[in-house]
Parts: sequence; structure tokens; C-alpha cells
Amino acid sequence: MEKDLEKTGSSGSPAAPAYDAGYTEETKTGTRFSRFADSFKKNPNARMVTEATDEEGKPLPDQPPAEPALSMALKDRHLQMIAIGGSIAGTGLFVGSGSALQAGGPASLVLAYGLIGIMLYCTVHALGELAVAFPVAGSFAIYASRFIDPAWGFAMAWNYALSWLVTLPLEIVAASITVSYWPGAAGVNGAAWVTIFLVVIISINLFGVRGYGEAEFVFSIIKVTAVIGFIILGIIIDCGGVSGQPYMGAQYWYNPGAFHNGFKGLCSVFVTAAFSFAGTELVGLCAAETENPRKTLPTAVKQVFWRICLFYMVSLTIVGCLVPYNDPHLIGSSSSDANASPFVIAVKRAGIKVVPSIMNVVILIAVLSVGNSSIYGSSRTLAALADRGQAPKFLGYIDRSGRPLMAILFSSAFGFICYIVAAGTDTRTQAFNWMLAISGLAAVFNWASICLCHIRFRAAWKYHGHTLDELAFKSQATVWGSWVGFIFNIIILIAQFWTGFAPVGYADMTAGERVENFFMAYLAFPIVVLMYIVYKLIFRTKFKSVKDMDITSGRRELDLAAILAEERAIQAQWPRWKKIYKTVC
Repeated sequence: MEKDLEKTGSSGSPAAPAYDAGYTEETKTGTRFSRFADSFKKNPNARMVTEATDEEGKPLPDQPPAEPALSMALKDRHLQMIAIGGSIAGTGLFVGSGSALQAGGPASLVLAYGLIGIMLYCTVHALGELAVAFPVAGSFAIYASRFIDPAWGFAMAWNYALSWLVTLPLEIVAASITVSYWPGAAGVNGAAWVTIFLVVIISINLFGVRGYGEAEFVFSIIKVTAVIGFIILGIIIDCGGVSGQPYMGAQYWYNPGAFHNGFKGLCSVFVTAAFSFAGTELVGLCAAETENPRKTLPTAVKQVFWRICLFYMVSLTIVGCLVPYNDPHLIGSSSSDANASPFVIAVKRAGIKVVPSIMNVVILIAVLSVGNSSIYGSSRTLAALADRGQAPKFLGYIDRSGRPLMAILFSSAFGFICYIVAAGTDTRTQAFNWMLAISGLAAVFNWASICLCHIRFRAAWKYHGHTLDELAFKSQATVWGSWVGFIFNIIILIAQFWTGFAPVGYADMTAGERVENFFMAYLAFPIVVLMYIVYKLIFRTKFKSVKDMDITSGRRELDLAAILAEERAIQAQWPRWKKIYKTVC
């Protein structure tokens, strides 16, 4: 018995090799290298056993395949910060809010972002309920195949993957433009900055989901600190707390005014606000790689409301008080122009010189954060597609570290498109405007799909004899909130169609400019429709009926009754303050 323990170790796993004279540091280094090399080899258990089975353990016919065995290395703190980082995605808040302010005025800014915030609250709660119940690779794209139509799931997955694939080069170029804000960096060839940023982002993702999680953890802390710092500084400036600056209050709401360009201006802000929140849905995509989504995901989802209130509603209300919509600096040369950021303009108008450079650093980090997320989002979606035979099979390769290695490399390869910066400003601008058009409506389509999936899931859950008490997490917005989210997203698509077809100031545009503007704003729509129709015609898929929906595959804990009963018994003993806190946070 003792000899057996020596061979296997007390835990039953192979014991570590005994040290002897021949086991040198060189040998140890070689062992580490070999383990590192082995980590890139294919995972022998590349599929998790999550298929629906009969009483004999055999897979049921016509069921979706098991999920890829991705690494479940994301911790609670990673998920919290990824959710927060998704709410402050890229330049949507820091710079995009400037064009929104110019188009609609401060009242439209607060109203539109508030309405989109309500929609997103409903959407993320619907996603949270689905992701906790089914933490599968591919997340919402797979839910669309399961609860709506496999053809729609295919269209959503490729639409989402394409949006992230083209976002990577866009954000890397945006980062290189952001760096040129400083005079010392302006003279450096843009391709040099592109190379540096591309290497950094690819390297982070090659460390696997843990590397992505740690990077987003740091990025998000910086972005959150910047927003909170601006809110405090903005209140001081508005109240006349800066030497030489008078009390301002809400004077810009009266002169030049609270609204600009009427109802069309409000619709323009509505669309911009929707794009600013793109990326929040990543928290659902991360569920498959989270250690315990049943416990960590609900907290991240419930905090969406507070993030929207703090990061958007409070900060943008202050921006509307500090910057008039007719400030000439609001119209920048690009989406990464720090001089066009209303946050920077507000501080400059107060005569504070050092803060604009600090804000530019934050904008640069926000841009790199989106580039980092683009590889993560596209690679996980592509791996899930390949696993279902809807993408080239090699993209489904999962290595022993749980990384979708080939999908990561494929997604990273798109980053090399950013070297188009060497082709000149006009060519670069034209090329990237069209790539941006591909990704423009991706988030809106996916949000609408998530809400519809939740509505359909609830119907199937009830049909199969289940109750809501069997769910580990229930959407606080309920199924009616999903209807609100779905209708809101349809309204966004209509508003985008209108503002794309007849934008503010379209009377001064030529016919060719109007057509080009429309397709740049709405190109994603015909792409999605084309993918859906082609797949449906080829594979003859059918709209999923309630009785045919699979509500078993992908559930990590099929028998939750005992676990939930025990947890709820403990929660019943909590003091009232803790019950309230856990309900809202």
C-alpha cells in the first residue's frame, strides 16, 4: 500500500519525479518547455458530455452536438470587470457621445441613452437567465439555433463573428491615430504603432481566456476610475469650483438649447447610443469559460443597471451641462480623435491643461480593450460554428489548455488588414468606413435575437412541465422585459433605416452621397438576410416549435433541485439588508 502511495501520491495522481543527481535545472527547463509545447496539442477530450441522452445514456436523435471543452478559468472578478468594460466599450462613451451631443443636444443625449439603457437592462437579464441555464460555447448565437431557427442562428453567429473580425483592424488603426495626439508620436510611421498594438493584443489572447480576463480586469479598472474621476471633476467645474471659472449650472440647456435638429436629432442620438453599448453581451459569451456561472453570472448581470446609471446617465448629464451642442470641436476627424471628446472639451473649457492627455490615455486603453475583446468574441463564436459544421472544421481545434487555438490565429490574422494605414489617409478612411458598416448593426440584431430567444425559451420551459423555481437565475425584467427589449431593438433598426436614408443635413447631399451613406449605415441588414435565406434554402431548416426545442443540452448541473433548495434555505436566513443588496446587486 505504501509503495502504491509513493507512485501515485496521496491524491491518486502521479507523484512528482524524485530529485536525484541527474535531475538538473536544465532538465527542469526542458520539462517546462515540453509542457508548454504540449499545451498546443489537441485536447484528447475536445468535447464535453452535455448531450441530451436517453435512459441508457445514448444520445437522443436530432439533438445538437456537445460543446467544445473550453478552459473554465474565468473567475468572479474577471467576469465583473468584463461586464463593466463592456459597458464602456471603445470610444462609444468617451468620443461617440460628442457626435451624439452635436446631433441632438443635451436633452436628447440623456433621453436616448436612458431609453437604450432600459432596453439593455432587459436584454442582459434575458441573456443572464439563458447563460446561467445553458453556459454553452457560442452563447446567444447557439440559443438562436435552438429556440428560433438553425438558419437564424447561423446568420447571427456569422454576423457577430464578422463584426468582431473587422473590428480588430479598425481598433488597432484607431489606437495608432490616438497616439498621434502627442506631438512626439505624431511623426512616427503609423505602421510602427500598428505593429506594436497588434503584437500586444495577439499575445494577450494566446495566453488563453485567463490572459484575456486579466487584461480586461486591468483595462476596466482604468476606465472606471477615469469615468468616476471625470464625474467628480465635472461637478466641481459646473459648480464654479475651479479658480477663474463661474458657476455654470444648466445654462447650456437654455442657450443654445436642450434639443437640436428636432425628432430626427433624437433618433440620431438613439442610434449612436445603441452602438455605444455594443460589447455588453460579451458577458454571456464568457459563461462557457467561467468556473461557476450559476454563482458569478447573476451578480454581473444585476449590476448592469448601476453601471448604466453611473457611467452613462450621470457622466453624460454633466457633459451636457459643461459643453454646448454647437461647440465646433465636437465634430472630430475620426472616432478616435481625443480633441472631439466632450470629456476633453469640458476640461479644456475650464482651463485645465493636464487632464486632456490623461483622458487620451484612457481613450487609447479603451480602444485596445475593444481590440482585445474582438479576438476573444470572434474566436469563440467561430469555434462554436465549426463544432456544428457551420464553419471550416479546423477552426474548432481546441488545444490542451482549452484554447480554440486555430480560431484565435484566424481572428488574429484579420488584424493585419490594419497595415492599410500605409496606403494613405483617403484609402484608409474609405476602406475602414465600409468595414465599419459591416459591424454597424451586429449588436442590435443580436440583442433582438437574445430577447426573442428568452421569450421562446420560457414558452418551451413551461411546455415541458418545468417551473420558474427550477431556474438558478430568473430575469428580473421577466418575459415582459424581453418583449420590451425586442420591440426597442426593432425601433432602433427602423430609426437607423430612417437616419441612414435621410440623415441630418441630407438636403445638401448629392444622390450618390445619400446612397453611400445609406449602405454605410445599413449594410449589415442585407448581409444578415442573405446568410439566413441561403442557409435556409440549402439545409431546409424549419422554425423551431415549442415541443421540438432542446432544453437539456448544455446544462452543467441537470439536477439542481437539491442544490437550489439548500442555497435558498440559507438565503432565507439572511438579514433584510443583505437580501435587498443581493436582489439589486
